[in-house]
Amino acid sequence: MDRERIGMAAREAAAVLGILSTDERNAILRSGAEALVRRSGEILQENAVDYEKALAKGMSEGLLDRLKLTEERIAAMAKGLLDIAALADPIGQVSGMTTRPNGLMIGKRRVPMGVIAIIYEARPNVTSDAFGLCVKSGNAVILRGGSDALCSCRKITEILRDAAEEAGTSKDIVQYVDDTSHDSVRELIQMKKYVDLAIPRGGAGLIQRVVTEATVPVIETGVGNCHVYVDEAADLPMAVRIIVNAKTQRLGVCNACESLLVHEKVAEEAVPMIADALAPYHIEIRADEAARAIVPALMPATEEDWGTEYLDRIISLKIVPDLDTAIRHINRYGTRHSEAIITENYSHANTFLARVDAAAVYVNASTRFTDGGEFGLGAEIGISTQKMHARGPMGLEALTCEKYIILGNGQVRPD
Repeated sequence: MDRERIGMAAREAAAVLGILSTDERNAILRSGAEALVRRSGEILQENAVDYEKALAKGMSEGLLDRLKLTEERIAAMAKGLLDIAALADPIGQVSGMTTRPNGLMIGKRRVPMGVIAIIYEARPNVTSDAFGLCVKSGNAVILRGGSDALCSCRKITEILRDAAEEAGTSKDIVQYVDDTSHDSVRELIQMKKYVDLAIPRGGAGLIQRVVTEATVPVIETGVGNCHVYVDEAADLPMAVRIIVNAKTQRLGVCNACESLLVHEKVAEEAVPMIADALAPYHIEIRADEAARAIVPALMPATEEDWGTEYLDRIISLKIVPDLDTAIRHINRYGTRHSEAIITENYSHANTFLARVDAAAVYVNASTRFTDGGEFGLGAEIGISTQKMHARGPMGLEALTCEKYIILGNGQVRPD
């Protein structure tokens, strides 16, 4: 990887992009959306190459689903760019302007980060989402996808680069690193001279490697061992509907439910209901001894299962004696992503909301809603599970920072 060339090109492109008007940046997004649809055949052809290789490697069903593109999914990618164009522009917003006793006016103005590096795995749609959010927030972006989606992501980037040029700006507002070696990741996240922020999106191994090796600031995004806790005061039919949605709607996403906790007072009724509801979806339930005593056909769970993000047709299930035990279990084995309680008890709901340590905490709703679009942010760059700067779905504002602006009329600081 020619890090100097890539970094310098990104820095120069960011300087241009950062001073474009909202209308000019929106025009780039509209050009990108039109190009994705117009050239969808090229994308599908390259995606087929990736998909066949992944099949031959034995990639799991959930990951194959994330990799596969269709005309409909490409249309959704294009719509995502248009949706971002329709969002309010955070750049230039001024807040907290106050006047000091000496007459100085001091406030904050929202500005782009500059150059953002995004490292991700087999999710081609991340390419256009990252492009859209970075362009709208005035940032140049360097993308480095995984080897399993190389052909797809490279083609999508090519199309978006052409679209940027057609809209009258530099192609280098988006660049793609097609070197899929570990060395290329390390080089990218150590380009402190050029890169202002790195965001990893993928499995635990990728995220931890980036966090450990980076010399640039990193926003840690979420591995999702998400729980649904069925409280003693739960509406059980509601609980079953939510569990089925949270687990089966899409297997390979970070906001899918991977772990179930059931209060012992409702377990005799709830566990068979859950098992019966998940059976048509061929979900393997790995359960503790208490749950297996109720439904012997369930598979035995190991200690490892409580902390596993499966991204597959597998879910863990544990019986707990009370709300406190459920919360302690979630805070021990969860990944601070998305957690849900199903309950009709107001006090239990409030306790869960207050004590569960996660970016998104739900009462009587599916964890599948943890998403930038569902939260009204437009497309998202990822789900942050850290506690500084950004937490939860990251939209436009998470890709900006603030600088102080100070307005005076000749003031000097006295001795």
